[in-house]
Amino acid sequence: MSIKSGWQGRFFEDFEVGDIYQHPLGRTVLPVDNSWFTLLTQNTAPIHFDAHYASQTEFGKPLVDSTFILALVTGQSVTDISQNVFANLGWDEVRLPNPVFEGDTIYSQSEVISKRESKSRPNVGIVEVKTIGYNQNGITVITFRRTIMVFKRGQAPVIPRIQPTS
Repeated sequence: MSIKSGWQGRFFEDFEVGDIYQHPLGRTVLPVDNSWFTLLTQNTAPIHFDAHYASQTEFGKPLVDSTFILALVTGQSVTDISQNVFANLGWDEVRLPNPVFEGDTIYSQSEVISKRESKSRPNVGIVEVKTIGYNQNGITVITFRRTIMVFKRGQAPVIPRIQPTS
């Protein structure tokens, strides 16, 4: 029996401007996700957790906390974009063109818009992507630009792979 390595993620050398990565996992937003995230972040806006209050708005039901959607879509991109991240440098131009409701399923994709060598660290490069999150109907719910420092091949910390014993 031979051991096959799993996906190790992209390194700086693997990114090409113009590449688009359709992130593999979708995620249905559950009511508990919205209420827990709202409570964890101390967001007191009742539109996120008070169904009676939200029923009186034009939406008629609670909106999902937008910072949860930012975190979710960023997380969906890790497999393709930042599995080998040295550091996140920032999120820019975050836009929320349409609401997200409990029960929506969110998908995402990212496009590489720039890459360059780091001026201060020879073991990493800087990559900028534009990420789009959309719901089950293909409606865009979030867009943002994200800049990361990503390790070059052979420069990332090694994850130990130990053979189990019987």
